[in-house]
Amino acid sequence: MAWALKLPLTDEVIESGLVQDFDASLSGIGQELGAGAYSMSDVLALPIFKQEESNLPPDSDNKILPFQYVLCAPTSPAVKLHDETLTYLNQGQSYEIRMLDNRKIGELPEITGKMVKSIIRVVFHDRRLQYTEHQQLEGWRWNRPGDRILDLDIPMSVGIIDPRANPTQLNTVEFLWDPSKRTSVFIQVHCISTEFTMRKHGGEKGVPFRIQIDTFKENENGEYTEHLHSASCQVKVFKPKGADRKQKTDREKMEKRAPQEKEKYQPSYETTILTECSPWPEVTYVNNSPSPGFNSTHNSFPVAEGNGSPNHQPEPVVQVADNLLPTATPQDAQQWLHRNRFSPFCRLFTNFSGVDLLKLTREDVIQICGPADGIRLFNALKGRVVRPRLTIYVCQESQQAREQHPKHENGDAAASAFFGQLYHAIYLEELTVTELTEKIAHLFSISPRQINQIFKQGPTGIHVLVSDEMIQNFQDEVCFVLDTMKDDTSDGYHIILK
Repeated sequence: MAWALKLPLTDEVIESGLVQDFDASLSGIGQELGAGAYSMSDVLALPIFKQEESNLPPDSDNKILPFQYVLCAPTSPAVKLHDETLTYLNQGQSYEIRMLDNRKIGELPEITGKMVKSIIRVVFHDRRLQYTEHQQLEGWRWNRPGDRILDLDIPMSVGIIDPRANPTQLNTVEFLWDPSKRTSVFIQVHCISTEFTMRKHGGEKGVPFRIQIDTFKENENGEYTEHLHSASCQVKVFKPKGADRKQKTDREKMEKRAPQEKEKYQPSYETTILTECSPWPEVTYVNNSPSPGFNSTHNSFPVAEGNGSPNHQPEPVVQVADNLLPTATPQDAQQWLHRNRFSPFCRLFTNFSGVDLLKLTREDVIQICGPADGIRLFNALKGRVVRPRLTIYVCQESQQAREQHPKHENGDAAASAFFGQLYHAIYLEELTVTELTEKIAHLFSISPRQINQIFKQGPTGIHVLVSDEMIQNFQDEVCFVLDTMKDDTSDGYHIILK
């Protein structure tokens, strides 16, 4: 009897067999799709992946928002799954927004029986346009004088109290409402999406907008500043009846698509639910900084009756230079922007510190703020100061100096005689007597009405009345000693420049 000994298979043979079996099991996969149509998005659209995805609980299931806002306008059917809904609106048409209270029993008891404040805005959806929102809105205001971007249809609205529309904020309206009562607000959008496109040659796509609602409750001081809830939705605005035609076109396009393609798109809903979002940034500014000028504790201009000279010497003058420092915090930078008339750009630079702003190049600020304001902001950041047209130095003559030094025939000699005293710089731009009077009054902390006339001491001690033409012929950085003379006919004084 012959025994046949079966030797164990080598690793190479086993591996070769497994590869052949695996290749055979994969044969035929992808043949229906074809080599050119195969993509990862098609694989992710297979039912097995959809089923697994549907089993995942949404993030918002466990979170019930206190309020819900519903825009009564249908959503577009030409929006893919997982994309944000898009709603078409007609220019100037009134659309209802239902303000719904979703609170559970006992939730937010502090607003029970009280009013809340809601602010509705129409803002840009594209971040590129958000950076230049101020310029875009100013351009729209220039082309449409007297018109507003957003309006309230008050006769059709229900349950709103104290509706307001700020004349300087064309895209914002606000009102009070009671969450426990039925509230519906009707809005009208008067701008169309194609008004803000870069190139206008006809047939271009309009830019999308966002309708955002921010709701606040009342604080201890009676101000509606405590944020409660914010939500927004994406819209496009067309000329009258244009939204209806666009909605019909999208619906017809979807009807022509294959059933498999339709599964990739959202159905059209009769209403648009605004989704939760971050509150629109608001910059609150309180000017606690001292205004630049002369720091003097004197509130009057006391003059001794006998000598006609002020009996006190003003304190040293400190001119405050409002330059942005690299060490400035974001809050300091916001206040600096307000003080220098850059309030419209505060929201763009909310998180910018002093060093962040100073690092911006000229091209950066022009691109963000536009040519006019960009150049102005760049010059302000770099501390470029325009030289005054005329600078004069003045010193107040004291009684002791009057007795020690005889009167001189010209102002230069008098200035050299009183060189040891303290001088103040006066900067003139208009080169007028009125401006000089105001600057001298500011220097001595008095009212300009107390100065009746200003004279300049001429040859042989004569008093020459100062006029605009005389000031225009003053030499730059000339020195004067100021003396005062009581006016016998009134309670004012005459100023003499020596």
